Amino acid sequence: MNRPRTVIRFVNAAHVLDHMFMLIFPAAVLGMTATFGLDYAGLIGLSLGGFIAFGACSLPAGWLGDHWSRRHMLLVFFLGLGAAALFTGFSDSVPMLTLGLTLIGVFAAIYHPVGTAMLVAHATRRGHEIGLNGMWGNLGVAFAALLTGFLTAHFGWRAAFILPGAISLALGLWFAACVRDEPSPLAGAAPRRGEEAGRVSVRRVFAVLALVTATGGVVFNATTVTYPKLFQERLHDLLASPETLGLVVSLAYAFGAVAQLIIGRLLDRFSLKGPFVLLTLAQGPLLYALMGAEGGSVVVLGALFMFAVFGQVTVNDSMVAHYVAPAWQARVFALRYFVSFGASAAAIPLIAYLEPRQGLAGLYGVLAVLGVVTFLAALAFPRTPAPMPAATGNQAG
Repeated sequence: MNRPRTVIRFVNAAHVLDHMFMLIFPAAVLGMTATFGLDYAGLIGLSLGGFIAFGACSLPAGWLGDHWSRRHMLLVFFLGLGAAALFTGFSDSVPMLTLGLTLIGVFAAIYHPVGTAMLVAHATRRGHEIGLNGMWGNLGVAFAALLTGFLTAHFGWRAAFILPGAISLALGLWFAACVRDEPSPLAGAAPRRGEEAGRVSVRRVFAVLALVTATGGVVFNATTVTYPKLFQERLHDLLASPETLGLVVSLAYAFGAVAQLIIGRLLDRFSLKGPFVLLTLAQGPLLYALMGAEGGSVVVLGALFMFAVFGQVTVNDSMVAHYVAPAWQARVFALRYFVSFGASAAAIPLIAYLEPRQGLAGLYGVLAVLGVVTFLAALAFPRTPAPMPAATGNQAG
């Protein structure tokens, strides 16, 4: 048997890479226009296939994880993601670049259904472990801007793909040496699930989850993709270099890591609905404020929005862990991420259409409306009892 802590460390490392690789291109694209002869809107549209694959491939990845091997699938994730990044880094034509970005999405899709299921099987405290794992994923978002900005400024945009690709390959080999294959462990029955199912409408729970997953996916992807350009435009001469821009954007993303730690701990103590409503309530007004913000206020508002949106991700994962029996969790996680990342792919054509015509202000106005819809859905979420203290064993997520 593998040591649970060892497995969880690799799962957390994979979460870092997963989000980092999906956001290398949006941060590097500002330095790629001369190479490919396209403007920002033309280039950013090339990532659509990758974001579609990120959602669509989560379903077969989850199925293979359950029916073949979660360990083998996570190994394919590390090695495939690294190889796809190297391929993208050596691209010298638009078709080659498009294929590379799509392959990154295909292999990145493996993580969430497989990695989250592995976390559920080996962890001990649901809210804490989901929050901690989410923090690592959020740091991957931050590292994407920071590392890409540094590498692009000093070594060119190709290095921003090639170096992380080599790191992913090395981690894959390390993972292969440290983690052995084992039957997918099934946790015990989720605590109080049967009791709570009688008190609340599980259909209403999943209807709310589906809606906020879809709207939240668009908002999440559109903001994380456009933050580098938003900050570059609104902070003017303060962010003249890609390196400085990457640092400031990464600090805003990293603020979301604080949210996931805090929300993860709160969910071990309180009902899901309270944090859910408060986090979604903040999103619409913050997006509206970002429409016209200038100077340092962009950083403050951007960081606060990352707190709200990443905190909501922790709540959404906790809904699945809370209401779904362990034997079904991998497949429901796969379905959740299929909806989330499938919807998030719509952010790319939305950006490509609105940014040249109405600028980022018009885009963020549309996102603010989606934020309000998310809040209204959260109001319909049923109130659940606070968790029982000190639930232990393999029930955590």
